[in-house]
Amino acid sequence: MVDTPKELGYRETHEWVRNEGDGTVTVGITDYAQDSLGDIVYVELPELGDELDLGQEAGVVESVKAASDVFAPLTGTVIAINEALEDTPEIINASPYGDGWFYRLRLADPAELDDLLDAQAYLDVVEEEQDSDD
Repeated sequence: MVDTPKELGYRETHEWVRNEGDGTVTVGITDYAQDSLGDIVYVELPELGDELDLGQEAGVVESVKAASDVFAPLTGTVIAINEALEDTPEIINASPYGDGWFYRLRLADPAELDDLLDAQAYLDVVEEEQDSDD
């Protein structure tokens, strides 16, 4: 069973978003994404101060199996990055929704939060993806 916390928002591209309630959000990749990638060995994060547009490439995750782009789930300015991932990217495998977060954004348009998928809608996307892989 894929761990998909109900309090988070999601994108079809497998990023999660936690609304911090102060105009900022925390972003990471989902449990499904980290599990699909396997053992993560490298992460490239955006730079502090980067202006990201919704859907823009915002980083890369590399595993022993593949490399995968990470996309900005919302528009905003990067205000923090998880520097721990530079030395220990495997944190993402152990704690994708906790210590394995990627970066924080100050939102340019908080209304974009309304377009995120809820947990069930995201699980439906995962199920469709798994069905197409069979």
